[in-house]
Amino acid sequence: MEWAEAISEAVNYIESHITEDITIYDVAEHVNISPFYFHKGFSILCGYSIMEYVRNRRMALAGEELITSDIPVIELAMKYGYDSPDSFTKAFSRFHGYTPLTVRKNKTMIKTFAPLKLTISLKGGYIMDYRIVKKEAFTVLCASKEFTYENPKQEIPLFWQEHYSSGNGEYICGMFGINIDPQMGNEKFEYLIADAYNPSIDIPDGLTVRTIPAFTWAVFPCKGALPHSLQDVNTKIFSEWLPALQDYEFAAGYCVEMYDDPSKYPNGTNDENYYTEIWIPVKKK
Repeated sequence: MEWAEAISEAVNYIESHITEDITIYDVAEHVNISPFYFHKGFSILCGYSIMEYVRNRRMALAGEELITSDIPVIELAMKYGYDSPDSFTKAFSRFHGYTPLTVRKNKTMIKTFAPLKLTISLKGGYIMDYRIVKKEAFTVLCASKEFTYENPKQEIPLFWQEHYSSGNGEYICGMFGINIDPQMGNEKFEYLIADAYNPSIDIPDGLTVRTIPAFTWAVFPCKGALPHSLQDVNTKIFSEWLPALQDYEFAAGYCVEMYDDPSKYPNGTNDENYYTEIWIPVKKK
């Protein structure tokens, strides 16, 4: 299944099972793409994580049903996956700005959240800079932490902040940011803040080493201030490069971001010429 088709099929699957106990793994399995890459691609292209989309659609539908029927709130809560009226009311209030009882009693206006209709535009003659490179296995010294696929966009930057505030920046400058989910289907993935490992140096307490296997990598250069340069290239990878890809496919659950030394640039990572790379392991189809 092509990438654009997979995203559209995923949206259709979610809409057809919106009141069921679906997870990111159910959706990814349905379109036969690993949760590791599917979560990232869906979030980049659609602007929401899969479960954010599911929650928003459920709240929109619950609001519509609340004002167009006499269904009791407790039944509405159970229908849309909440264990109690209290938890449903809190979620409903966050989304719509009013409690269910207030909406029903006062006919208060509610918010809508329409189903996604994804359009991926492929530019004719577009050339995206990348190269295919074979790299031997390499070992890194790293700070490691596990994350779920639910909210990594907010949690990983906090991990970087914690790394430097704890003083670990003295040992690991942060040459690499590495996502690891070897089976591409676990409920969690490992994220590394890493530098190349020097075996002659003792490993500081709280840090560890990891070996990244040998792969053929698609390497995408990024030029410009962070985080926008990386975000822009990531978007192009999933919206332009991947849908047009014919010869290669994802090889494993690894994704590497390589950061150049900020001290080489007048404005550090905010410099308009700051250089980074995104590495994705690929294999021939």
